[in-house]
Amino acid sequence: MTIAQSTEFPRPEPVGHGPGAVGTPDEFAELLPQTRRALLHRLAVGQAEGRAPSMTGAVVRDGRAVWTGGRGAVAGEVPHGDVQYRIGSLTKTFVAVLVLRLRDEGLLRLEDPVGRYLEGTPVPDATIAQLLSHSAGLAAEPRGPWWERTAGELRPEPADLFDERPQRLSAGRHHYSNVGYALLGALVERLRDGAPWGEVLRREVLEPLGMDRTTLRPEKPYASGWAVHPWADALLPEPAEDTGLMGPAGQLWSTLQDLCRWAAFLLRGDARVLGAASMAEMRAPAVPPESGTWDAGYGLGVQHLRREGRLLVGHQGSMPGFLAALWADAEEDVAGVVLTNCTSGPAAGALAADLTGIVLAHEPRIPEPWRPLPGPLDPELLALTGPWYWGANPHALRLRAERGLELTPLSGAGRSSRFRAEEDGTWTGLDGYYAGETLRVRRDREGAVSHLDLGTFVFTRGPYEPSAPVPGGVDPEGWRV
Repeated sequence: MTIAQSTEFPRPEPVGHGPGAVGTPDEFAELLPQTRRALLHRLAVGQAEGRAPSMTGAVVRDGRAVWTGGRGAVAGEVPHGDVQYRIGSLTKTFVAVLVLRLRDEGLLRLEDPVGRYLEGTPVPDATIAQLLSHSAGLAAEPRGPWWERTAGELRPEPADLFDERPQRLSAGRHHYSNVGYALLGALVERLRDGAPWGEVLRREVLEPLGMDRTTLRPEKPYASGWAVHPWADALLPEPAEDTGLMGPAGQLWSTLQDLCRWAAFLLRGDARVLGAASMAEMRAPAVPPESGTWDAGYGLGVQHLRREGRLLVGHQGSMPGFLAALWADAEEDVAGVVLTNCTSGPAAGALAADLTGIVLAHEPRIPEPWRPLPGPLDPELLALTGPWYWGANPHALRLRAERGLELTPLSGAGRSSRFRAEEDGTWTGLDGYYAGETLRVRRDREGAVSHLDLGTFVFTRGPYEPSAPVPGGVDPEGWRV
């Protein structure tokens, strides 16, 4: 097999689409030469030490692919950004988006049992949220021979995916389950009037995002999958089966260019596919990690990784002959993508995380310029801002865009959350302890603001204000020395 030189690809084009997916200003679009060299060096070391026939990598920042590179060879040439690789379990992030679209349309609730929609499933009580977060306790793999290397025809019906013990653990504990995502694919088909999940994905997600090189089966140009002998520099071709009903767990093929678009979408959302609020919900931790530490975890269809003090979200993927990884830092709006065509060897996940770290170490992100809120300014909302007290604990309430609010402690310890404005005049917590909780402004008989009610907690304008309805009352003698 001819191994070509490594290379950087031509200057990348913007990959973002839709509202909020704007490329960076031209003066910041190009990385510095020393940063590009460090990225190419890391990719080259990963390919050489991992003994990968080929490898491609990219960095996405502020909605734009700011660096892409390749190493090794596909058909005698350096792999470019339009070469397809199989992406394995990265497929799960796509399926999760389809499920959250159904939720946002009101066709299901995440707390619903899957048996409400799929008749005859052997795990009818598993909730949709549990399936998304791998916390239903289901078996990790389907019944029968190694599903990734055998044809899907071996399991023609959903019942063929399960043995006599479909649930291995009690629900609530994180236990990775490929078969759980097969059920989610079937759920999508059921609620989309029987349309195949791959067709639903193409129509509702891939086409709007411009990802026309992400497919269920490989389309030229694509890389062949290889196993590399552990003790000799020799190759063995791997099969590339259509996995049938197990497809939602790892069937997709994609390219570096398409996955750069996907990374931008996972960080920013797109109103045509899934809005920013639902994307943030998808990225949030859903269950405690299996290891008991927060070095790794899982959200709704995305993995979590803590690395060098930063929280990365995304997914890793493997299928016979292929490894893939996409890790994104939502706080810094940067992501790394790696694709390679060997079964084992390269640490694709660590490499993708390192690509993001290199960019942040060499070129710390320049923050967006501060701008005032778009008008007009609501004086009643402005009047709510400022200090509030939960008991004697001071907090600050700040006004954000689109009538949003942010509550932060001022004492150095306490609970902070952002809140989304609702049409009924309340606010819903988006993160932190108050995620999902309702914030209400309470008024007295004259219509003046009395206090804030947040999940039964009372926030007053003064510490233990006697005139406010503090639960349990306030000592009538007040503060004393």
